[in-house]
Amino acid sequence: MRLLQGRFDAETVYGNDPGVILGRYRDLGARYVHVVDLDGARDGSQGNRAAIARLARAFADTAIQVGGGVRSREVAAELLGLGVQRIVVGSVAVTKPAEVLQWLREFGPDRIVLAFDVRLDAGGTPRLTTHGWESQTEASLWDAVLTYQSHGAMHVLCTDVARDGALSGPNLALYTEALHRFPKIQWQASGGVSCGADLVALAATGAAAVISGRALLENRIPAAELAPFLPNA
Repeated sequence: MRLLQGRFDAETVYGNDPGVILGRYRDLGARYVHVVDLDGARDGSQGNRAAIARLARAFADTAIQVGGGVRSREVAAELLGLGVQRIVVGSVAVTKPAEVLQWLREFGPDRIVLAFDVRLDAGGTPRLTTHGWESQTEASLWDAVLTYQSHGAMHVLCTDVARDGALSGPNLALYTEALHRFPKIQWQASGGVSCGADLVALAATGAAAVISGRALLENRIPAAELAPFLPNA
């Protein structure tokens, strides 16, 4: 399933078996796959936990990064215990930073990806959104990353909400500035990817990884164009 700009009333279902989709990408050469529990992201429920456990067991040779509903230390620990390589922490990274800093210390910075979803304000500053992009804050992306980097954070997934699922091209200026401000952070770019040329352009910004959903699910990026990126995906 895929949402448009995070809206649950604008969803597209691409298949009922995530294992089939994950297997396709694994066979193409991907060694890291990003999985989102949309039910968890919407209401914090953990009803898809069994499915995530099956994916982790069935694809032990493929590292899985899971987000959606990671709002407590217990959920974080359980997911990592299932064999998930990294957990993606979104809303609570904004609303409860003290707790998330404790998780960084306990689980290690390589196991946690901080997910900051942003909308650009009139002046071009990326402002954070939370709770499935339904709540807008005045906090800036730059202030949030500065706080976490000083405590050892390594991975940040940044989504330009306006471009998510729209196939309109990624916000290259956003990621270029992000890498300029925080070159030691492993940035994961998300939102707007539509073709292989977008992957090339994002690589040129210095982004460590790219999250692509709709473009891959709709086979808009040929395997030959994916191949240079998948061994480190």
